[in-house]
Amino acid sequence: MQAANAPLRGVVPVPGDKSISHRAALFVLLANTRCRARGWLESQDTLCSLEAVKALGAQVIHENGALELVPPDLSELPSGSLSIDCGNSGTTTRLLCGLLAGWLPPGDLEVVLSGDASLSSRPMGRVVDPLRSMGADIQYLEKDGHLPLCLAGADLHGEVCRLNVPSAQVKSAMLLAALNASGKTVVRGAGSSRDHTERLLATMGIDVGGFPGTGDLDLVGPLKAGSYEVQVPADPSSAAFYQVAAAMIEGSCLRVENQSLNEGRAGALAVLKRAGAKVVVSARRGAPGEEMGDVEVSFGPLRAFQIGAPEIPSLIDELPILAVLATQAPGVSLITGAEELRVKESDRIAAMTVALKKVGADIEELSDGWRITGPTVLSGGTVEQPVIIGIVGDHRIAMAMAVAALVSEGTIALDDDECVGVSYPGFFQTLERAIK
Repeated sequence: MQAANAPLRGVVPVPGDKSISHRAALFVLLANTRCRARGWLESQDTLCSLEAVKALGAQVIHENGALELVPPDLSELPSGSLSIDCGNSGTTTRLLCGLLAGWLPPGDLEVVLSGDASLSSRPMGRVVDPLRSMGADIQYLEKDGHLPLCLAGADLHGEVCRLNVPSAQVKSAMLLAALNASGKTVVRGAGSSRDHTERLLATMGIDVGGFPGTGDLDLVGPLKAGSYEVQVPADPSSAAFYQVAAAMIEGSCLRVENQSLNEGRAGALAVLKRAGAKVVVSARRGAPGEEMGDVEVSFGPLRAFQIGAPEIPSLIDELPILAVLATQAPGVSLITGAEELRVKESDRIAAMTVALKKVGADIEELSDGWRITGPTVLSGGTVEQPVIIGIVGDHRIAMAMAVAALVSEGTIALDDDECVGVSYPGFFQTLERAIK
């Protein structure tokens, strides 16, 4: 891509939230009747969740722009072994571990979860170990702590689980397992991690003890859930790439409608404000479910900013693009407390350091983030010989560097752009249309 040479303006159609879309697909396994999700994101990752519930007997109907799902009949589950390919999706894998641990009938069916090379390198012990302490029957088939793994039905009991990191995926797996466990399950250390699981469970008639709040969470099982009908808001992590572009390019003003304003997901908007961008939120609606609204971000004189550990859960997926923002902000920006980036689809701390250094950024890699000095005029090549960025198959790195290209001198090319389909098919086309 080449520098924009023009502001970005207009309304940007951002697709549905990926985290909520995963849950809207997977939680049909808990439901007692037909469910519906409007605005559901269809991407490579979320389709892994949808294919998983179909393999387990759920019916899926696309109707009038909505996704309708019918829960499976447990009496008709197959026996023997069933293989489910989770692709690149850590959310599919970890939530399925919690869902299936107590949902599968003991002794009838084994489910093997596998994934691609990237997912198979990501740690699974953080969810498997606490589930095993609840009595779950989960076995690694090759390498301890990694996919593939095999789940069989088991009788679960309540347990106290303390999270080493405030992970929404691990927290969700524990809560989902608790629904089919006897006694009280307590989850400690969830902090400000995403609360989409708690919100959707509440929609299904199950209130999680301690929610809302940032303290301990608990459930006393076993519990039966109802059904849900949800509107999936626009994904704030996807929206952030356009919003950072608008903040960096003079004359820009972009609007995202129906964007999620969930407090656990709004960290990037707070950083944009601190960095000097103009952020206006209007038409708030949807609380106490998933709050959403219309968000307008305009160019503003930028300044350096800091992000520390307490904010990380609310903007973990936006950190690569916020690193790009820091290259254009006068002064030294510091991002710390983000060790979790080391075990995402790639080591995002290392990958963004390499990518931004290649285009001339003043960036120092830290063990848990970056120190970035700006502003820097990023450098590209010619149309015939662009600077080629290796994005290590990571959709967030690809999207971040595509935005970096808009504020560079010359042309930047990505060695892989198909990986963006994991979270946002159509990203590049939408970005190009926003340039006026």
